[in-house]
Amino acid sequence: MLSRVLIADDHELMLAGISQMLAQDCDIVGVAKNGRALVAETERLKPELVVVDLGLPELNGIEAARQIMATLPETKIIVLTQQLSTNHLRAAFNAGVRGYVAKQAAGTELRDAVRAVNKGLFYVTALALPKDRGAGSGPVLEKNPANLFGDALTPRQSQVLVLVAQGKSAKEIAVALSISVKTVDFHKGILMDELGLRTTAELTRYAIANGITDE
Repeated sequence: MLSRVLIADDHELMLAGISQMLAQDCDIVGVAKNGRALVAETERLKPELVVVDLGLPELNGIEAARQIMATLPETKIIVLTQQLSTNHLRAAFNAGVRGYVAKQAAGTELRDAVRAVNKGLFYVTALALPKDRGAGSGPVLEKNPANLFGDALTPRQSQVLVLVAQGKSAKEIAVALSISVKTVDFHKGILMDELGLRTTAELTRYAIANGITDE
């Protein structure tokens, strides 16, 4: 029986391309063009698999994955994205994602990722695998690979993230770290860009979910 798949991307051409790639192996039950629609459609259609871009409008792919996992934990999620930073990978797998595929490698990797994830395994695009994993280590893994992508934040970014998680305002963070409010906002902006987040609330939830609450 074909897996029932929901695809989320805000570009029509990508939606069509992904659907075509997966047509032989999957039953495409729906599409979504923003994160909120993705969460709603997942709850309505209850697909076995979701393929999602990280840069969705309204609600980014990582936050959408968290919400889906909270209500439908059996749903398998594969990220299809151009974002290959360690922070994006770590955040995605910590959010409950099972596969992570680079868009530039979708033609050769996406179907393999779907097969692996459907077997209960994890998949990491070859373009993002750490080079020191050893010979013969491929993209299909048995355990959650989040720990392969250690925290790449600078010490100052980590300090700001801890204080954000503690509910401190930008002014309070500035006083605590003896920096300007403008500098605090700069670091928060960098953090949100690197983690694929859009708001301070999302940044706070990320920090709490990853245990980043104490100095």
